[in-house]
Amino acid sequence: MSPAASTATTPLPATPSAPRPRTDAPPAVRQPAAADRVYDHVKRGVLERRYEGGTLLTEGELAEAVGVSRTPVREALLRLEVEGLIRLYPKKGALVLPVSAQEIADVVETRQLVEAHAARKAVPASPRLIARLEELLEQQKRQAAAGDFAEAAVSDRCFHAEIVRSGGNEILSRLYDQLRDRQLRMGVAVLHAHPDRIAKTLTEHEEMLGALRAGDAEAAVALVHRHVSWFSHLARGEER
Repeated sequence: MSPAASTATTPLPATPSAPRPRTDAPPAVRQPAAADRVYDHVKRGVLERRYEGGTLLTEGELAEAVGVSRTPVREALLRLEVEGLIRLYPKKGALVLPVSAQEIADVVETRQLVEAHAARKAVPASPRLIARLEELLEQQKRQAAAGDFAEAAVSDRCFHAEIVRSGGNEILSRLYDQLRDRQLRMGVAVLHAHPDRIAKTLTEHEEMLGALRAGDAEAAVALVHRHVSWFSHLARGEER
C-alpha cells in the first residue's frame, strides 16, 4: 500500500440533523393572571345578574369557583370595590351593591348631557357611522329575539357609544366609557324586569337612526332625551 493510501481516512457517517420545529403548531395561549380571572368572573356575574344586588360573596366560594387561591381573590375584590360594584366586609366577604335610584338618576343626567351634545355634533352623519349603527341595530334585534338580554344590553350600549365617538372628542368619549359598566348593569336589570321594553328600545333606535340619516339634528337630540329619560321614570316606579 502506498504512503498516500495509508493516510487516507474513511469518511464518517453524517450526523443526523435535529428535527426542525413545526411551524404549523398553534402558539401557546397564555392564561390571564389569577387575579384577572377572578375579576372577570365576578364582574361578569354582577353585570349579567348572576350575582344580584345584596348577594354576599365569600373568598372561599370564589376561589373554588375559579380554581385559584384566596390571595388573588382578595386582589380582584379590591379592584371591584374601587369600581363601586361591591363593598368589602372584613372576615365576612363582599356584598354586591344593588343599583340605587340615585345612581340611576346620576347616570341618566350624565348621559343626557353627553349624548345630546354628541347627537347634534354627529349631523351630518358619515356613511361609516350610519352603516355601523345599522349593523348594531340588526344585531340587537337578533339578540332580543333570542331572549339574550345580556348581549342585547351590550349592543344597546355600543349603539350609543358609536354616536358619542363619532364626534371625535376623545375626552368626552373616555368620560362616556366610564359609564359603561353601570349602563350594562342597569340595562340588563331593566330588560329582565320589563321584557316588553326591548321592543320600544328597538323602535326608538330606529327613529334615532332615521333622524341621523335625514340630517335632522334637533330631532335626533329630542329622541335621545326621550330615549334616555325613561330610566328616570323607572327609578321612580313609573313606567313609560
